[in-house]
Amino acid sequence: MLNFSGNRRIFLARSPIDMRKGAGSLASLVEYGLNMDPYAGDIFLFVGKAKNRVKLIAWDTSGFWLCSKILERGTYAIPPDAMTPDRPGTLPLSPAEIHLLLEGINVHHATYHAHYHRPPPPVPHPAAEGPTDAQSAVSAAVNDGSRVR
Repeated sequence: MLNFSGNRRIFLARSPIDMRKGAGSLASLVEYGLNMDPYAGDIFLFVGKAKNRVKLIAWDTSGFWLCSKILERGTYAIPPDAMTPDRPGTLPLSPAEIHLLLEGINVHHATYHAHYHRPPPPVPHPAAEGPTDAQSAVSAAVNDGSRVR
């Protein structure tokens, strides 16, 4: 499994690409096609037309990392509005979103189920810092052994 830390930005290219491209061609596509800096250390994810292949490039201090994954069966769960040829550019992804995408989990059909959240502790009122007269009488009576009426 790849590790995507929070200090690298991740971008999904919106247009499908020819999966025969290598690291140099993809870096040129980032620079001239997407108008972004491929040497900034960001991660760029490209998807093939059939949506069953992805390539990822990222600049390291000495060169480009090029990762490729081809699914044996099925397709990647690309967000429906992400891959549109008429909308060039990129879609920013979080580390969690890229992990879900690469594992085939479609978060766009997920639903949120309400669950219990512990309520915050009550904030004491400034006037209630000292004991009230009734509390003082009760504690004095308990200490004396007498009854409060």
